[in-house]
Amino acid sequence: MFTIRLISGIVLVLIALLTVGNGGLLLFATTVFISIIGLFELYRVMKIQRSLLGYLGYFAVLAYYGLLWYHMEDRMLLLSVIFLMILMSVYVFAFPKYQLEDVSVAFLGLFYVAVMLSYLYQVRTMEDGKYLVWLVFLSSWGSDTCAYCVGSLIGKHRLAPVLSPHKSIEGAIGGVVGAALLGSLYAGVFGASMVGLSTPIFTCMLACVVAALISQIGDLAASAIKRNHQVKDYGKLIPGHGGILDRFDSMLFTAPAIYLAITFLR
Repeated sequence: MFTIRLISGIVLVLIALLTVGNGGLLLFATTVFISIIGLFELYRVMKIQRSLLGYLGYFAVLAYYGLLWYHMEDRMLLLSVIFLMILMSVYVFAFPKYQLEDVSVAFLGLFYVAVMLSYLYQVRTMEDGKYLVWLVFLSSWGSDTCAYCVGSLIGKHRLAPVLSPHKSIEGAIGGVVGAALLGSLYAGVFGASMVGLSTPIFTCMLACVVAALISQIGDLAASAIKRNHQVKDYGKLIPGHGGILDRFDSMLFTAPAIYLAITFLR
């Protein structure tokens, strides 16, 4: 299992280097693809992945990314209202085929998966984005690795015993500290090229700390959904890791966290 996870991890890193490194349409298309697959996995947990509610959700994701591509994000509220109206109409006229929870998850999926993940692309389009976007990975995958190592070595106090009995408070702290160090080291190497930041090391370090803290919530939130519905993994797309939501659960939170942190710290 370790070998499979390692190989899959290497492949993911190579894909990230290709897509995130190039940015533009390639990263945009990849983000859309990942969002649709992630939404499918979430809907599958609720068994609405091939229902009318599910198809409406996929269409809403494509509509959102269309707004994003044409720089019309200010119309997202209108899209959300229209999407909710349509979902509630289906709920009413198809009653009692769908439960309120089905409608709620169909609506939530647009934000929880697509909107949150889209900030990976949005960070890449920021000033200095070709450098700042890697903070998303450092505060997500990097902090996960640091948390695992510290937790394995000295972890004694459970962070969330019911949701994830193997996660420890010591590991969580180690993940945040590790993300801070990684952000500082990264800025120490590339900070001179970040023309939009007056204090690159401090900004990158603090942004990684904020993102690493909130990434813990992202990880546990995905676990909570699985526990509520007795699901082990969201999918099997990534050998050794599970589905898209199993691998990108924390990134759903770190991407917008990095975007917001950099926006305010700049």
